[in-house]
Amino acid sequence: MALLNLYLSFEHQTEEAFHFYKSVLGGDFADINRFGDMPADENKPLPEEFKNRIMHIVYPVGGMMLMGSDTLPGFGSPEIKQGNNFSISVAAESKDEADRIYNGLSAGGNITMPLADTFWGAYFGMLTDKYGINWMINYDYPRE
Repeated sequence: MALLNLYLSFEHQTEEAFHFYKSVLGGDFADINRFGDMPADENKPLPEEFKNRIMHIVYPVGGMMLMGSDTLPGFGSPEIKQGNNFSISVAAESKDEADRIYNGLSAGGNITMPLADTFWGAYFGMLTDKYGINWMINYDYPRE
């Protein structure tokens, strides 16, 4: 069965917020990726001031994963408003399960990123369901 994790989005305070959570709750980050780590897009170059912002952070806490990222204005990121700065992240057990969940949740909703293989070794997509809830569906390919 798939696992659910909470995914938070911030305008540019993800790193600060997660260090705060870590100072209160203890533990350590499992992964931190910055937008500057992404392959360059010649059609839409990433402004220098965005390169050090958090693209993805994973913080194992309380038996779950708290994850997050900064949004980038003008790069397909939603405007952050109180109440929409989170997504439910689903960790699928297989690519087929990811497809099934993604297709089911996107029915009547809005696809914000189609499911596709990513540079970080996962099959990943994002959507907003017909009720306005943001979802991230992820299947991590086995590491060799």
